[in-house]
Amino acid sequence: MTARIALLLLSLALFPATAHAQLRDLCPERPGLDTPPCIVDKGHFQIEMGLVDVTRDQTAERRSTTITLGDAELRYGLDNRTEIRASWASYSWRRDLDRLGGGRNHISGIGDLSLGLKHALLNPAGDALSLAIAPAITLPTGSHAVSDGSWSASFQLPFSYALSESLSLIATPEIDAAADGNGHGRHLAYGSAGGLSADLGEKWNASLEMQIIRDRDPDDPSTQALSSVSLAFKPAGTVMLDAGANLGLNRATPDAEVYIGISRRF
Repeated sequence: MTARIALLLLSLALFPATAHAQLRDLCPERPGLDTPPCIVDKGHFQIEMGLVDVTRDQTAERRSTTITLGDAELRYGLDNRTEIRASWASYSWRRDLDRLGGGRNHISGIGDLSLGLKHALLNPAGDALSLAIAPAITLPTGSHAVSDGSWSASFQLPFSYALSESLSLIATPEIDAAADGNGHGRHLAYGSAGGLSADLGEKWNASLEMQIIRDRDPDDPSTQALSSVSLAFKPAGTVMLDAGANLGLNRATPDAEVYIGISRRF
């Protein structure tokens, strides 16, 4: 069933685009670390899917590899300023290698379901100076091995400002009620992503970003720091392909992550 849902979403994303008059520019929430403040046009759906995502992390004691397939988000425009969103990872697989003892451990399963809303306070098209609010809740619907084990919630304040016709400043401050690592209860997490987004002609866009998140898990408090580079190509007005890489900047952050994906409005 999981594979069928993922294939259905992928087929919709790849379905030939048709022309839509007087719609805003396509503005997916992927790739990159930031959430853009733009809103999907009223009455339209948008599918954004990570086709393959690979994360690698290594310490003196352990090496982990995580592969996620079909990390999908569905967005729908309720009105000119508001959209609803649902995101779900259809399949995740992780292998842990004990570098000291040589033991191996594998886990896999489907991810948790997140439901959210985004409302534009300024410029829902995402141009000029744009600002939005984006609350969300994550439900522990995934497989036991990969689920957070408890509900969590987040509140983001997506922001963008056009520095020129082709260059924009982007930022996404957030505060979370994050699930504890043991799956029982919640704790405070907060931080922000930010960076620059540049249009490279009519069809290409590149972004450079950083993110710092302070996670106050009672059992394992940490501060994660990421840098990110991403590239997007828009072959048609309603379709975007993307690729990106994230690099951890400290020991609390996974070493590296690479991914490719596709977004489609219909």
